[in-house]
Amino acid sequence: MYQLLFSPQAKKDAKKHQSSGLKPKVMELLQIIEKDPLQYPPEFEYLSQNLKGKISRRINKQHRLVYEVFEDEKIIKILRMWTHYD
Repeated sequence: MYQLLFSPQAKKDAKKHQSSGLKPKVMELLQIIEKDPLQYPPEFEYLSQNLKGKISRRINKQHRLVYEVFEDEKIIKILRMWTHYD
């Protein structure tokens, strides 16, 4: 099992889920990646450009869960839990 660490931005994003109705979906994704960050399904994609090497999973059509895996330390850093198109 991996340890989840949340960036300051991810912590801010988490507050938005309280009122958005997306919290159950986010929690489901976090539970999945905590066990296996590359589990398929649900689908994921490796990002490019300024987020190269990061992984994205859909929360819904607009919002994404973006994270980075540190395999040696068994750590997953959650970077965003809203949109990554800012």
